[in-house]
Amino acid sequence: MRRMTAAMAALIAGATAMVATPATAETTTAKPASLSWHDCGGTQKSDCTTIKVPVDWAKPKGTTFDLAVGRLPALDPKHRIGVLLVNPGGPGVSGIDYYMTGGFFKDDNVLRQRFDIVSWDPRGVERSHPVQCSQDLLGKAPTDFPNSAAAYKSLLAYNAELGADCRAHTGPLFDHVDTVSTIRDMDAIRAALGERKLSYLGGSYGTQIGQQYAERFPGRVRAMTIDSNMDHSITSAYRYLETATRDFESSFNAFADWCARTSGCALHGKDVRALWDGLYAKAEKGTLTDPANGAKIDANALRDVAFSPMYRPGERWAALATRLAALANGNPTARTLASPARPAHADLGENSYQAIWCQDWKWQVSGYSELQRYRKSLAKIAPHTRMSQFWSDITSCLGWPSKVTNPQHRLSVRTSTPILVTASKYDVATPHVWSTAVAKQIPSARLLQYDGVGHGDYRNSPCAKGYIETYLTALKVPPAGTHCAAVWPTGAATTIKAAEEPSRPVHS
Repeated sequence: MRRMTAAMAALIAGATAMVATPATAETTTAKPASLSWHDCGGTQKSDCTTIKVPVDWAKPKGTTFDLAVGRLPALDPKHRIGVLLVNPGGPGVSGIDYYMTGGFFKDDNVLRQRFDIVSWDPRGVERSHPVQCSQDLLGKAPTDFPNSAAAYKSLLAYNAELGADCRAHTGPLFDHVDTVSTIRDMDAIRAALGERKLSYLGGSYGTQIGQQYAERFPGRVRAMTIDSNMDHSITSAYRYLETATRDFESSFNAFADWCARTSGCALHGKDVRALWDGLYAKAEKGTLTDPANGAKIDANALRDVAFSPMYRPGERWAALATRLAALANGNPTARTLASPARPAHADLGENSYQAIWCQDWKWQVSGYSELQRYRKSLAKIAPHTRMSQFWSDITSCLGWPSKVTNPQHRLSVRTSTPILVTASKYDVATPHVWSTAVAKQIPSARLLQYDGVGHGDYRNSPCAKGYIETYLTALKVPPAGTHCAAVWPTGAATTIKAAEEPSRPVHS
């Protein structure tokens, strides 16, 4: 799961050394720990527990905290394969909410039958000592790409103030939520469950967790599928934005082409690109209003209208077309763009995405002028959408006070175990070129391509889902060069649910 937008409210040498030299506290024990399980709640029978892990893995005997772990026991215990660890991404998404209580894996799913499906709330998230900050300060997050030198200066000051506030409210864990620490937690889960090896299915930011786990613990991987990949080797802020922007533009163009050939699209028979460009011009001038409440819609908010539906075309494109038609016609049935009301009496809010992200990614940006060059160049690359909504992945870390403890680097995965890497042709959250780059960095990788639009091939493509399940259960990878055909929506819809337009984009 990867989505954190506009609002953003929410050691290469060292890492290499850690990969090469396992810490003394690590264990390959197959003897399970004594764990006390309780019902997680939700509609499926799931078990939850906690394990103690160090706040700082460099001090394994130091202060600890409780890491929340959930489990869906295999429904066919006679044919149980083992443990399948799963992570939905984010960063900062609760694995327990997503898998244990959210009903992601149905009872007839082969993985649900054959594996104990295990997930966790990563450190700094939800039940695992969340990164918390003042809600009022989170609500003051910049809502657009800096448009002046003064705005850039204010951005840096805000990030520094927010980071200090988060550190004060979170405590020492604030400085230890990087992905290297998370993979150490992941291996602690493996050991606590008494598993010598584990299987893994990670999506979006969960792919970075999987990549770095295979890098550090290559001998402990039975099977691994990394679906819609982060490329942690990207060091250029512009390259990051350029690749993400290209897939946003390409996804939008695919949507426009779909409307042109699909009678069920509310914009069928219209020039979708011209209609969008007209709305965008009004938004830039400050003259586009939400017909539901008369509120002004700026360019960033309008981009959000199109951005989120690109994650799940089958579920959201028809609704997007209806939404754009309503905005163009001034139809009051279009859903309001107003932000959801803040919970009453909420003094603190979770800000795990920014805290984790800014310990994993280091960006060298010289100042406002450099960002302006990015904006102009990206608008030429993407004349309709202009810029990826993940611009905040860059700006949110400028001035952030924590150390980048897990900076970008090329992967060094030394395992003969096949690793299945999947990629969509166009993916606004983890662009296609990121997944192909990751596949090239892992010698044992097998790349599976879905020729459609969307984020998360396991969810968007029945064909990819079948290959992934066959690999995880039978250890049979698809033939080299395998492609899954695109799946296009056919039906019509009239609304987009509020939950489908997250106010903070995450990589999942």
